[in-house]
Amino acid sequence: MILAQEATETVSDSSRIVTLGLFLLMIAATLGVTVWAGRNTRSATDFHSGGRGFSPLQNGLAIGSDYMSAASFLGIAGMISLFGYDGFLYSIGFLVAWLVALLLVAELLRNSGRYTMGDVLSYRMRQRPVRTAASVSTIVVSIFYLLAQMVGAGALIALLLGIQPGQTFLGMDAATAKIVGIVVVGLLMTIYVTFGGMKGTTWVQIIKAVILMSGAALLTLLTLSLYGFNLGALMSDAAAASGQEGFLEPGLRYGVEVEGDPVQTMWNKLDLISLGMALVLGTAGLPHILIRFYTVPDSQGARKSVNWGIGLIGTFYLMTLVLGFGAAAIVGHEAITAQNAAGNTAAPQLARAVGETIGGDMVGSVLLALISAAAFAAILSTVAGLVIASSSSIAHDFYNSVLRKGRATGSEEVRVARLSALGVGVVAVVLAVFAQSLNVAFLVALAFAIAASANLPTLLLSLFWKRFNTSGALWGIYGGLISAVGLVFFSPVVSGSETALIPNADFAWFPLPNPALVSVPISLLCAIVGTLTSKERDFDKFAMLQVRALTGAGAEKAADH
Repeated sequence: MILAQEATETVSDSSRIVTLGLFLLMIAATLGVTVWAGRNTRSATDFHSGGRGFSPLQNGLAIGSDYMSAASFLGIAGMISLFGYDGFLYSIGFLVAWLVALLLVAELLRNSGRYTMGDVLSYRMRQRPVRTAASVSTIVVSIFYLLAQMVGAGALIALLLGIQPGQTFLGMDAATAKIVGIVVVGLLMTIYVTFGGMKGTTWVQIIKAVILMSGAALLTLLTLSLYGFNLGALMSDAAAASGQEGFLEPGLRYGVEVEGDPVQTMWNKLDLISLGMALVLGTAGLPHILIRFYTVPDSQGARKSVNWGIGLIGTFYLMTLVLGFGAAAIVGHEAITAQNAAGNTAAPQLARAVGETIGGDMVGSVLLALISAAAFAAILSTVAGLVIASSSSIAHDFYNSVLRKGRATGSEEVRVARLSALGVGVVAVVLAVFAQSLNVAFLVALAFAIAASANLPTLLLSLFWKRFNTSGALWGIYGGLISAVGLVFFSPVVSGSETALIPNADFAWFPLPNPALVSVPISLLCAIVGTLTSKERDFDKFAMLQVRALTGAGAEKAADH
C-alpha cells in the first residue's frame, strides 16, 4: 500500500513556504525562551544545574527530551522502516537501559556530586588527574552523540526544502542544504547554551518533549487510521512493501546467518550481543543524562525524574514502532532510501505521505512541517544538553579544578563554560560533515558503547568498591576510552565497506561494528588491575562517600573537598 511515493518526490513552492514558516516559528519560540532564561542565569549553579529548582515532572520531561533525540525519532523509525524487527531492537535496548540508571546511579550520583560526573569520581582520589580524565571522556562521548544529531539535522533540512538529487533551491543542491542544516544547528545550540545555560536548555527541552510527543502521537493515530487501527494489517503491508524476506523476523540486520560462512555468522551474532550491551549499559554513563540528576533539589527528586522519564520514553518508543512500519508500508523502501540512504528521513516522509493521502498537498505540507519541527526541536534540545554537559565539565572539572586548582570564581567558571560551548560546537559541525552517510541511531549506539566503556565501570567502582583508587579510575577511564574509540577506528564503520566513513580504504581488522563486547570488559579489567597495582587507599573517604551517597549529607559541597 504505497500511497504517496510519487507525491513525496516533488514539493511545491507554497508547500515550502508553509513548512519553513512553521519551522522558523518553532526556532523563534525556543530562542525567546533562551533569552528569558539567560536573564535569570547569574551564578555557576544556575548555569551548570539550573539552580536545582526543577520539579521531578519538569526534569522527567527534560530527561525524556534529552533521550528522545534524532536517534529516537529519525534513526529508529528509519531503522524499523528498512529492517523491520531488527530496527526495533534499538527501542528495546534504549528503554531497558533506564533500569540500570534508576537502580544503580540516579540517587547515589545526585547525593554524591555537585555539577558533573567528575565530582563523584574524584571525591576520594587525587583531584587533578581524575577530573582531567573525566573531562576528556565527557567530551569524546558528547562529540560522538553530537554527530548523530547533526547528521539528522542535515538530512531533515534537505527534506524540508524538498531538494532531490539534481535539483536546487535558493542556489543549494541537496548536499549543500545538508551542510547548511548542520551549520545552523551548530549555531543555534551554541546560542542556547551560551545565553541560557542549564535553565534555558531545560525549558527548551520541556517544550520540545511536549511538541515531540504531540507530533508523534498525531502521526501515529493518522497512520493507524488509514488501516482502521489494525496494527496487524499495517505490519503485513510493511512486510510486503519492503520487498525483503524475514522483514518481521530477527536476523535481517543483526545476527545475520551467512550460508557457508560460519565465522562471519558468529561475528554477526556477537555484534548483536555487543550492541545490546552498549545500549543497556551506556545510558548510565552518558554525561548529558548524568548531569540532569543535579537539576532537582534532592535524590528523591532524581528518582522520581527517572520514573517520569521512563514512562514518557516507553510510550514514545511504542509509537516509533507504528511510524517505522507505517513508513515502510506507505512511503516505500525505494522512496525512503532515495531521500536518505540510511533511512533518517522516514518519519517526516511518512508525515507528508499520510497528509497528502488524507487531504492533499497542503495538508501534507503542514503535517510535514509539524513533524519536522518536532524532529528539529528534538535535535536542538539534545545537542544543547550535550554541549552544556561538555562545557560544564571543561569549565568545572578541567579549568577550575585542574588549571586553577579550585580558585576560580563562579563568574569566571561560567565565562569559560560559554567559550567551551563554542569550541565543542565547531568541532561537532566539522566532524558531522564527514559522517552524513551513517544512520543516526547507529552513531548513537557508538556513543553508548564509549560511555559504557569509559564511564560506567569507573563510576560504579568508585561508588561501591572500598579499595578503588586514583590509578584504578585513570586506568578504567582511559582504558575504556582508548579501546572503544580504537576498535571503532579499525572496524567496518570507518573503512572496508561502501557505507564506511572512508569507503575507498580498508584497514578494518576488528570485525564488530560496535565495540562494547570487548571494550567494556577491557575497561573493567584495567580499572581492577590499576587499583591492585597501586598502594593508594583512603577507607575513611570511602566511608564518607557512602554516607553522602545514601543520605545526601554535604552534597552541595561535595566538589569542594
